[in-house]
Amino acid sequence: MLKHKNKIAVVGGGSWATANIKMLTDNITEKEIFWWMRNEEAVQHIHKFGHNPHYLSSVEIKVPAQNISTDLKSLIQVADYILLNVPAAFLKEALQGITPADLKGKKIVSAIKGIVPDENKIIGEFLNENYDVPFDHILVISGPCHAEEVALEKLSYLTIASQNTQLAAEFAGMLSTRYIKTIVSDDIYGTEYGAVLKNVYAIASGICHGVGYGDNFQSVLISNAIRELERFVDKVHPIDRDIKESAYLGDLLVTAYSQFSRNRTFGNMIGKGYTVKSAQLEMNMIAEGYYAVNCLHQVNRQYGVDMPICEAVYAILYKKSPPVIEMQKLAEKLS
Repeated sequence: MLKHKNKIAVVGGGSWATANIKMLTDNITEKEIFWWMRNEEAVQHIHKFGHNPHYLSSVEIKVPAQNISTDLKSLIQVADYILLNVPAAFLKEALQGITPADLKGKKIVSAIKGIVPDENKIIGEFLNENYDVPFDHILVISGPCHAEEVALEKLSYLTIASQNTQLAAEFAGMLSTRYIKTIVSDDIYGTEYGAVLKNVYAIASGICHGVGYGDNFQSVLISNAIRELERFVDKVHPIDRDIKESAYLGDLLVTAYSQFSRNRTFGNMIGKGYTVKSAQLEMNMIAEGYYAVNCLHQVNRQYGVDMPICEAVYAILYKKSPPVIEMQKLAEKLS
């Protein structure tokens, strides 16, 4: 009997989506890859030249031209796995016209690392409640992994989480390559919230740098950040997890320290006195932590976890509190 060949539709046209396309096509497991992008010009450019014109343009795209399209519904119809890779703030817009019936029986993978604004839900919850996707059909990709380093084929580790660990292992097998190692986890809440929170902490890290704090303070900030992250995920979803694993601590470290971290870059600009709008315009990329800190502020009203770093970032970005003053106040609370 012929073994079923999995069909995977990647949704999104940014750098992380492009990196996911590269991993999936470099992996040797037999499968068929489809790619949805909103931008028709980008699709035409890839058809013609085999490169994403806007993101990671060094990556050779090995997806057949007929499998790259701006028609999401048609790609979802043929796919077994749908890998969501648009910023959380634009997820609803991307899924416009898609119904729970369209997603019935599909396995949905989130590579988003954000919270859906207005709903204040992590992606798994949003899919479960709005599209009736059962939790054992939901997977989360997390881990310390910058798209730019994937493009350079530098050794990276990804954690694939699902309540259905067999499914997570199957998908992990379709992602691993010579330069990508995969780890399987059953903690979709912790890995999703961890991925959201580390973006906020990376903004805090950038702000500190922008206002003139050095590496000594930065290390104290990040050691407090991992404890704050642990307090929050343990309250939201109390299971036995080791916060020192790479999906949590590793992801926090790379996002807080790396030159490739757009959240850190964004925070640095805010610390140097840029407005939110001017920083966003200059970066021309989405810093997920900007939206996430507002959502987390709302979510934490329910849980009441002590989160001084998140609150300081929230005050700077949403209450227009001066970064220097907020960081001085925060410094008094850290240990």
